[in-house]
Amino acid sequence: MLRAWERREMKTEFEDRPLGFSLAVIRLVAEFPRSPVGDVVGRQLLKSSTAVGTNYREANHAESKEDFVHKTGIAEKEAAETVYWLELCDRGKIGVDAEAQRLLTEANELLAIITTINRKAKHR
Repeated sequence: MLRAWERREMKTEFEDRPLGFSLAVIRLVAEFPRSPVGDVVGRQLLKSSTAVGTNYREANHAESKEDFVHKTGIAEKEAAETVYWLELCDRGKIGVDAEAQRLLTEANELLAIITTINRKAKHR
């Protein structure tokens, strides 16, 4: 069983992954075509993808178990929304195809990890 400080260390190490993901999405959206579609999809994708990391980071500074569960729940919803926007990019051929596909894989992995963290926290 992990000690409390080991769990905290793992939580903060994981914070880097959504941060890197957000930066990659920012670079992807910067390459979107300047059009009403590119602007709307890009804005929504930027908002949801960056919210994954900010909400997860907030969760790691939660004041209680309930606060942690609530904030990881929000991060989970934002990750699910990000998956949607990236699927739209991939299927609609918006942005760089290979990069959108790579980011879609990463978004699904982040969603799975955060969902697991949230479920385990609820049952503690």
